[in-house]
Amino acid sequence: MSQLFSIENKLYALSGATGTLGGSIANYLVENGANVLLLGRSLDKLEAKCKELNGIRDNSASLFVLDVMDQKQLNDLKDTITSKYEKLDGLINLAGGNIPGATLKPDQTIYDIELGDTQKVVDINLFGTVVPTIVLSEIMAKQGYGSIVNISSMAAKQTISRVLGYSMAKAAVDIFTKWMANELASKFSDKVRVNAIAPGFFIGNQNRRLLTNEDGSFTDRGEKIIGNTPMARFGDASELNGMVHYLLSDASSFVTGSIYEIDGGFSSFSGV
Repeated sequence: MSQLFSIENKLYALSGATGTLGGSIANYLVENGANVLLLGRSLDKLEAKCKELNGIRDNSASLFVLDVMDQKQLNDLKDTITSKYEKLDGLINLAGGNIPGATLKPDQTIYDIELGDTQKVVDINLFGTVVPTIVLSEIMAKQGYGSIVNISSMAAKQTISRVLGYSMAKAAVDIFTKWMANELASKFSDKVRVNAIAPGFFIGNQNRRLLTNEDGSFTDRGEKIIGNTPMARFGDASELNGMVHYLLSDASSFVTGSIYEIDGGFSSFSGV
């Protein structure tokens, strides 16, 4: 049974691993014997995270400074991985998030939205997943195995007010996940799989002021979310790790094209 779930000595590339959710996932993978390649634009953040991970286990993490939407940089990374590591067991696309101009304030309407910022949000959340998946999955297609995990959202399932760009991008990530799952399994190998997780509401640096006040109490938006979550709480970042582990391991060998909600029941509740 342990071998079924083993990720020991596997090599995974992660974008967005310096954030709250991605950082937790990176730590978990290293703690369970995997090695990670951290991808991102901020050298300072990547170096700090690498140092933390290598403190957990020596030589478990390496970093690559790049833009995950830059195809040339990713092609160079693909060549480096092929020559230096000779394999890639999986990819987790955690890059994403929102920006203030693309988030409507409570007293604003759709006509107040910053379309330029909205497009930026669509780009990082959608093409920040599409480009690395298409480029790096070629390694997996050629070697005949690998698991890709994308990050969807509750905003892809139903209307979540104020975050139009983020919602559109995550809905597109869902169909891209299914599309790539079909493409890779039917044309390359049934051992190359693509799935996604759809986190519910977790408090991180980007949404902290949307969900909590300075004194730690919930905002009106935070209260509404809790009121529509049967578990009546926000998630802890560590609660994503089990599903990510499952999707990366051989335990999910017949699973592809699926999107898993990790949301405390939010998506199952009608509000009544």
